[in-house]
Amino acid sequence: MRQARSRSTHEAVFRRRLASLLGSALLIATVPLGMAEAAAPDTIRIGYLHQERAPASPASPLDELATEEGLAGARLGIADNAATGRFIGQSFVVIERRMRRGDDPVAAVAELAAEGVRFVITDLDAEPLRLAAGAAPRLLFLNARAPDDALRAQCRNNLLHTVPSRAMLADGLAQYLVWKRWRRWFLVVGQGAGDVLYAEAVRRAAKRFGAEIVIEKAWSFQYGPARADTGHVTLQTEIPAFTNVADHDVLVVADEANAFGDYLDGRTARPRPVAGTHHLVATGWSAVNEQWGATQLASRFAKLAGRRMTAVDYAAWAAVRSVGEAATRSRSADPDKIAAYLRGPAFLMSGFKGRGQSFREWDGQMRQPILIAGPRLLVSASPQPGFLHRVSELDTLGVDREESPCKP
Repeated sequence: MRQARSRSTHEAVFRRRLASLLGSALLIATVPLGMAEAAAPDTIRIGYLHQERAPASPASPLDELATEEGLAGARLGIADNAATGRFIGQSFVVIERRMRRGDDPVAAVAELAAEGVRFVITDLDAEPLRLAAGAAPRLLFLNARAPDDALRAQCRNNLLHTVPSRAMLADGLAQYLVWKRWRRWFLVVGQGAGDVLYAEAVRRAAKRFGAEIVIEKAWSFQYGPARADTGHVTLQTEIPAFTNVADHDVLVVADEANAFGDYLDGRTARPRPVAGTHHLVATGWSAVNEQWGATQLASRFAKLAGRRMTAVDYAAWAAVRSVGEAATRSRSADPDKIAAYLRGPAFLMSGFKGRGQSFREWDGQMRQPILIAGPRLLVSASPQPGFLHRVSELDTLGVDREESPCKP
């Protein structure tokens, strides 16, 4: 009886202590949550400036039409920022502005500044971006579209680039081709201004990494619909004649406008791989990337946008996430502190490409791997093994500190 009474007394004491501990734990868990909900979050306003352009016609019936390209990536970046920012009382909003052809980029930026925006993600070509950044030195611009190396050489303190430069893309491709020992290149260049600039980057990369352009030709043919039967007959006879040149290891195509690059594979005079802007592509992002957790990013984007992520979407996402990462790490909503952290040595962003990504202090370019992608699978990623650098192998891609006119 005494043992039963003693056991009952001990159980009652244990239950009272357990209830007390649970009550204390509940208080500890709920008070900070209530305080966090009551506190007004710091709101960071990010502008998105979009230049309307005619969508590129898909070369294949299997290709998707990329609606709201870039903007969809920025929206995903805002959602990702919100997921991390809420734990420290930060919130993020994106303010969108669309520019029609002929609109003044300076006026569009002034409107964003009037709404309290200090960070502007730009989906602009090089010239309107130059005008916008020059007119608003207190705003920080993050370039998600223009690959022009000339923009990087302007050494603007208020301009960062999350889209790879043409030099980075060409260097990433060149490293892979040299690693494969495909050192003899046949370069085919389109008629567009971007094609000419990409070809310049390819020539620079060949010289830099020990390859040789054995022959170069300009593409001058004009075809109708690429999928028309008569077009195929013409292509099947003319392209072998056009490509019947000195022996080479690989055909490198410069066709940013997507005017002819898709026609080449399988139609050349010699059985050689096609690389460059088509087929074996050097790019900042590809939908075929499934490594380094990329499927997680791709699936979230597909759920939000209803299509696959493009390289422009990725650059816009990376720009918004960079602002969010800097705000979180600096634990501040002060635009000046965020901008300083972005450019500082402590900044590092996970970009689902296997290496942390940061901004070069000399030209504002984001260091990042360049994907080498086939039509259906990822082939490789540069920098390639054996291409070393005293600071970061990522700086073997594009314009290095000593090559840049910008001196931090």
